[in-house]
Amino acid sequence: MSAEHIHHPPDHAPPPQVAPVSDLQTAYMASVIAAVVVAGIYFGRPILVPLALAVILAFALGPVVSGLRRLRLGHVPSVIMAVLFAVLMIGAFGAFIGTQFARLAADLPHYQTNLSQKIQSVRDSANGDGVLHRAATMFDKLSDQILGPENSTPAANGAPEQKPIPVVIRQPQSAPLRVAKDVVGPLLDPLATVTIVMVFVIFMLLQKEDLRDRFIRLAGSRDLQRTTVALDEAASRLSRYLLLQTTVNAWFGLLVFFGLWAIGVPNPGLWGLMAGMFRFVPYVGVPIAAAVPILLSVAADPGWSMVFWTLGLFVVLEGITGQAIEPFLYGRNIGLSAVAIVVAAAFWTWLWGPVGLLLSTPLTMCLVVLGRHVDALKFLDVMLGDRPPLAMEESFYLRILAGNPDEAAAEAESFLRENSLIEYFDQVAIRALTLAQKDADRGALDEKHRLRIKETIRELIANLTEHEQSGFSLNDPEAPHFSSGVHPLWEGGAVLCVAGRGHIDEIAAMLLAHVLTKDGIAARVISSEEVSPANIHLVEPSGVRAVCMSYLDPGNYKNARYLVRRLKRQIPDAVSIGGFWGLSGDTAYLDALEATGCDAVATSLTEAISHIQAAASGKFVPASAQKKDAASA
Repeated sequence: MSAEHIHHPPDHAPPPQVAPVSDLQTAYMASVIAAVVVAGIYFGRPILVPLALAVILAFALGPVVSGLRRLRLGHVPSVIMAVLFAVLMIGAFGAFIGTQFARLAADLPHYQTNLSQKIQSVRDSANGDGVLHRAATMFDKLSDQILGPENSTPAANGAPEQKPIPVVIRQPQSAPLRVAKDVVGPLLDPLATVTIVMVFVIFMLLQKEDLRDRFIRLAGSRDLQRTTVALDEAASRLSRYLLLQTTVNAWFGLLVFFGLWAIGVPNPGLWGLMAGMFRFVPYVGVPIAAAVPILLSVAADPGWSMVFWTLGLFVVLEGITGQAIEPFLYGRNIGLSAVAIVVAAAFWTWLWGPVGLLLSTPLTMCLVVLGRHVDALKFLDVMLGDRPPLAMEESFYLRILAGNPDEAAAEAESFLRENSLIEYFDQVAIRALTLAQKDADRGALDEKHRLRIKETIRELIANLTEHEQSGFSLNDPEAPHFSSGVHPLWEGGAVLCVAGRGHIDEIAAMLLAHVLTKDGIAARVISSEEVSPANIHLVEPSGVRAVCMSYLDPGNYKNARYLVRRLKRQIPDAVSIGGFWGLSGDTAYLDALEATGCDAVATSLTEAISHIQAAASGKFVPASAQKKDAASA
């Protein structure tokens, strides 16, 4: 074989092809990672729970440290004073609660008479000639017939029945060390946890900036700005939430104290403090705090009025606080949906018990903030956040796709309370129609659905016809001053809104014509079929002062260029405006203008109306003239 026929392998072999990762594999890997993370959180709770408590407490004490530093006390003294303040407050609350419970234990024997009377009254009502008495009698008779009387069985061998011998169990004498172990032992674990939390808090407050920089370096060194924004937002939301929650709970506890004092429940200060503290625990905190004073009112009052007054006090205060005050104060500062709070409470309680329930809202809030700024964790914001899952244009598109003009109008009314009609059309309706045009271009929107969207938009316009504010006014300083509101030359269909290629472009033209009519400029809509080469001669040119072509997707501008030529031949004196709504935010105006030959180009309804009003006032300058002036200058 000759040398030229010998096959030599290439010096550099092509890299091996990597098989694409399927969606099933991605979901499997995500599930495995989630399971590992949850297992780590569960088994690492001896360290993670004190760490989480320390983080929350550090955020709560952060404003105190900042205030002390503004008083020129120095960083280290400010941290020490803030931590000592927290320790003293916790110690004072603990001492107050301990003394109050001791007094309550000493007063309990005095309530024995009331309890005995109420038990006897309940028993008498049960033993009377009522349903409970008859049911108990019936069951006793059935039991005697089946099992026989209790004392009917004779003793064995006729011997007299032996009485049972009482057995007394006596505890051995406890040694002092055993007593100390029994008393102090259960306190060691909480004391150790508190000590660890305080140590963590001190180091976090002392090394706050250093820990922040290290976290940014570790988590977001490639995008420092986004990571910094995420940390600032999390710190701001958490600090604000803790401050507002502490304020609300303090007032709640104070009102409970005054209410119970007025009712006459013993130890009202203790129950007010417990109500304010337990209200940090979502959902079950207030019922737990209310249970003890309600039971105490049963023992303290010979009647039943104190019980109902106490129950009503907690129900009314919690209803007003939870349904009126908290939504007004918090607003959207928490960033969690109502479902997310319930799910988070169940999840963290399952992992960490009562401490997890206490920390569920702050921890979930931090996760939601993280999901808003980390693309890989975006699902956390979607699942747990309080922001709408769909953008307004996406929600609007779903409504018109389903043929629900009433629901679309209801959403529009909420937007129009603070915005104008033209802003709604530009920011919501046109963007939704752009989504519809994209679906139509890829074949996902058939003719039936396009006609349904067209009819739905027509009904929506009819629903919004009473809304007077369009965003423009012919009485504005920049607008033309017409004595009757409408220039005589611009009456009777002076503006022709032409659909570019189909039904969806015609819908956008309908929106433009509606806003122009609201502003006092007569406009009419014609479809793309009416301006086709076969039908363009049927378009009546008389009275037409401006022509605005409507395109949501102009493509390569060939259709728009030929349409402009046909319209200029049919209506030579009209101002031609190319409305390319899908280019909103794009700067390729000159390219679009040169490709179509229009006198002006607009990428929003607002811009198109500005051109039309300039033409109506005689101040319109075609883009070709502007280009010549710029070239000569």
